[in-house]
Amino acid sequence: MLVSALLTSVGINSGLCVLFFTLYSILRKQPTNYEVYIPRLIAEGSSKRRSHFNLERLIPSPGWVKRAWKLSEEDLLSTSGLDAVVFMRVITFSLRVFLFAGVIGIFVLLPVNCSGDQLHDIDFADLSNNSLDVFIISNLSSGSKRLWAHFSAVYLVTAFVCYLLYYEYKCITGKRIDFFHSTKPQPHQFTILVRSIPVSAGSSVSESVERFFMEYHPSTYLSHMVVHRSSKLQSLIKDAKKLYKRITHLQSEPNQPQYRHVGFFRHRVDLVDHYGKKLEDIEENMRLERSEVSLATQEVRAAFVSFKSRYGAAVAFHMKQSINPTEWVTELAPEPNDVYWPFFSSSFMRRWLSKIVVIVACILLTILFLIPVLVVQGLTNLNQLEIWFPFLKSILTITFVSQVITGYLPSLILQLFLKIVPPIMEFLSSIQGYICHSDIEKSACNKVLWFTIWNIFFATVFSGSVLYQVSIFLDPKHIPAKLASAVPAQASFFIAYVVTSGWTSTSSELFRIIPLIWSLIQKPFSCCSDEEFEVPSIPYHRDIPRILFFGLLGITYFFLAPLILPFLLVYLCLAYIIYRNQFLNVYAPKYETAGKFWPIVHNSMIFSLVLMQAIAIGLFTLKKLPLASTLIFPLPVLTLLFNEYCRKRFLPNFIAYPAEVLIKRDREDRNDPKMAEFYDNLVAAYQDPALLPIQFSANSDSLNSPLISAAQVRH
Repeated sequence: MLVSALLTSVGINSGLCVLFFTLYSILRKQPTNYEVYIPRLIAEGSSKRRSHFNLERLIPSPGWVKRAWKLSEEDLLSTSGLDAVVFMRVITFSLRVFLFAGVIGIFVLLPVNCSGDQLHDIDFADLSNNSLDVFIISNLSSGSKRLWAHFSAVYLVTAFVCYLLYYEYKCITGKRIDFFHSTKPQPHQFTILVRSIPVSAGSSVSESVERFFMEYHPSTYLSHMVVHRSSKLQSLIKDAKKLYKRITHLQSEPNQPQYRHVGFFRHRVDLVDHYGKKLEDIEENMRLERSEVSLATQEVRAAFVSFKSRYGAAVAFHMKQSINPTEWVTELAPEPNDVYWPFFSSSFMRRWLSKIVVIVACILLTILFLIPVLVVQGLTNLNQLEIWFPFLKSILTITFVSQVITGYLPSLILQLFLKIVPPIMEFLSSIQGYICHSDIEKSACNKVLWFTIWNIFFATVFSGSVLYQVSIFLDPKHIPAKLASAVPAQASFFIAYVVTSGWTSTSSELFRIIPLIWSLIQKPFSCCSDEEFEVPSIPYHRDIPRILFFGLLGITYFFLAPLILPFLLVYLCLAYIIYRNQFLNVYAPKYETAGKFWPIVHNSMIFSLVLMQAIAIGLFTLKKLPLASTLIFPLPVLTLLFNEYCRKRFLPNFIAYPAEVLIKRDREDRNDPKMAEFYDNLVAAYQDPALLPIQFSANSDSLNSPLISAAQVRH
């Protein structure tokens, strides 16, 4: 790829970023777009709709940037929780890493690479027509003493990243403990989930649970709540809510048509009465279904068991409850609003089989995704493209067209295909047997991350080698050397990928183009009142893997192609401002994991370091610098030992809180007069919302009142 092609890609994406920023500054001021750009402020009552016209609405203003910049970590913690703080610390951690690597890469390694003449001599008079190869390490000749600069850089960046990883792990662990002490008593701190409950003949699941825990945990056991199969009941409730919304909309909008012709003979009916009768029918079906669900035959062999103290719950969680390890299986309970009610696997075997199905599905998806990767690799090479499509030869001779096709289009195609991956992985995780939304999202986060690393990094690198060096690829003895030669060869593609995918995706996050389009389409057909909209939560399983993948590219290429670092820093600066703005105005937390996403971040960075070191070993071997290659060998060993130390030192605190913390907090609560009320509420905290009493209107006149009593339903 020529420098001119990269500059074209930078120009296109810079223009898109400016366009998105300008449109956002205008559209966010329009009252009709409040639900898209400031839904959190609308829900909290911090911002009100203004119907009168104001010329200021049409003038872009950067005030939102200033507000996002001024947001402190303490304010973010109090408004969005520890998960949001950890997410932002991932971005600031990456900024620190690549500022340090950028100083070394841009001011030391880049001039060294340009001084070589192995591939091309740099032409400063016509810089735009130079190949990007002059900026990568491959431009240095074999045996060059200048390679020792890259050797030193590998050691320096490894040491710096490990220091920051240790500091962040320690800091977030401390914040996690402080967060635990600062919050009020929560139901999930006193509760565990028990699965695979054995039931003797003639007794119910509820009786088995009470008998077992009264016998083996008599001093700490408080209560339990058995899980029931309620999927059909939940479906009926959704239908009832939809009907109620239609009725209230008809009654609140006098201009809406109140009558409709239905049936074969086109009878004229009053819509309010028509929907009211349907509502009564659903009510009757719900009463019958609830009475059936409440029977012992509909009990799932799982129950939420609550204890009188946090320490009592922790003891029950950590200890095996039965001689048979597949019975009385315990796990920490999630927050009540985090429970994923639709799926409760009733047996150990079903949960195990579902994981096998998900693994097979992930493998098939990975194989299918290789098709667009191969297509993209063809687009990056004009000669290959002319062979595939001879009729395009005349068009490809146009400079601008060839620059767009080789520099911008491949990354854009990959980005579009990657859009569908997070929803698919979230669905696969939801059928895997997890009982809470946070576990589903963490599982999806891991899946998306490793899917992206394999299909975007390794598949791109190796597909490039397949096209040009098939014989080397098929020889296992040359795989280390092949990795060292293939990764630098794809440097120009990944530089363009950071610009296209990174800059554009972050700007589109601010512009929220899909929610905006959906809002414009939905608004004319909406049958809901203005107050009824859902404040979104940030999709961590989509955004964390993206940041970590760019982190992998930065760590891998900082010494191979330092030119990637400035574009990576621009991406991280955009992400820093934009996501702070989104936490202020758009996203509201639906649950709190207290920073449990950080171990995923730590493991990803360790993998990136080891990969970078493996490439360095192969590269120095290819460049005939055996001493440097030998001296790099201890580095991955030391990195893995460091990771093992962190795993032993910090990871247990992310799995469960230590006894020291739990007992101290339990002692503090002994003198709290509110604990008696808390224990009373704890008994019913984990009751399935579908099983709670539901109150319907007796006649059409009373349908203005809520369909479901707020005092009866806890969401």
